[in-house]
Amino acid sequence: MASTGEGTFMGKRRTFGPMGRACAFAWVALSFSAHVAADAARPAPLITDEIYTKPVRLVDIGQGQRLNLYCQGSGSPTVILDAGMSDSMVSWALVQPSLAKITRVCSFDRAGLGFSDPARRTSTPVNQSEDLHALLRAAKVMPPYVMVGHSMAGMNVRVFADKYPADVVGMVVVEGSHEDQSVRGWAIGEEGAQAKWDAWLKETHACIAEAQKGLIEGSPMYATCLGTSDTRISDAINQARTRREVLPAYQAAAASERENVFYESARETRATRKDFGSMPIIVLTHSPFPKRDDETQVERNQRTLLWEDMHTQVASMSTRGINIIVPHSGHYIQFDKPQVVIDAIEQAVGIARRK
Repeated sequence: MASTGEGTFMGKRRTFGPMGRACAFAWVALSFSAHVAADAARPAPLITDEIYTKPVRLVDIGQGQRLNLYCQGSGSPTVILDAGMSDSMVSWALVQPSLAKITRVCSFDRAGLGFSDPARRTSTPVNQSEDLHALLRAAKVMPPYVMVGHSMAGMNVRVFADKYPADVVGMVVVEGSHEDQSVRGWAIGEEGAQAKWDAWLKETHACIAEAQKGLIEGSPMYATCLGTSDTRISDAINQARTRREVLPAYQAAAASERENVFYESARETRATRKDFGSMPIIVLTHSPFPKRDDETQVERNQRTLLWEDMHTQVASMSTRGINIIVPHSGHYIQFDKPQVVIDAIEQAVGIARRK
């Protein structure tokens, strides 16, 4: 599911002690180790481009706050790539170069994440949409846009499209989070899942305090707050990410996204329109899901159908909406099946150009 559901985050912070345990509490909790497991014979990394080891372009969005932006290619509409919860632009590394051959495409780091400056506000879709709008204007990346959101950013792009309707001509939602997934998901299976989720959220703030004191490799909290290296990216990129993610700014921004995703972020998304006319909306859903040890097959079937249903609801917000099921993939379809993501975005771009 989404990074707020059955999925995993990309990068270093994927096998937290308390976070890893949280996935046993509810289907909406974070299963951090699904893709990032100990690997005695490490495979060659998928992503090695050194551009992801440092800021690409730091753009002032106002009052001296800078966000990291990476644009390639030329043409219109411009594709805007928004990463999943607590993630960075590197999650689009297998997709962006191919898209740059057909149009302009930009990825970015939200405030506090990647190489961007610390967040000044709560990390919710409305605030992040305003930041992104300011970023694109300051960088002279002018509309129209095809908005692409992975996981939590599936809600972000809908809020952006609702807030700036004249700017957006298409959306592609990759394993997107849904505003009702917590409420509907918590109703399946174990009682008390929400309380356990809330208890885990309190634990995430311990990482902010530890980062303020200094997260030192080998210390008791280091593995809890940083997790293990991601075998999909090179050592150089992992090391660069670690240097940023030990900082209080990253830990605070990541915690803010996590603590808001099922609450304020869901409320903000729920308040947006449900009719986008004929704007193309392409949703990509990885399914079916394997049964976990802490659930029955009936529960698993219910959760799988629920996830597909919520994605179909998003697609149905347009007369040109479609929910595409992507088998043999994980939460990061852009890693497991990058061509599927590329094709979906190219289709949305093509439809926008023909209008």
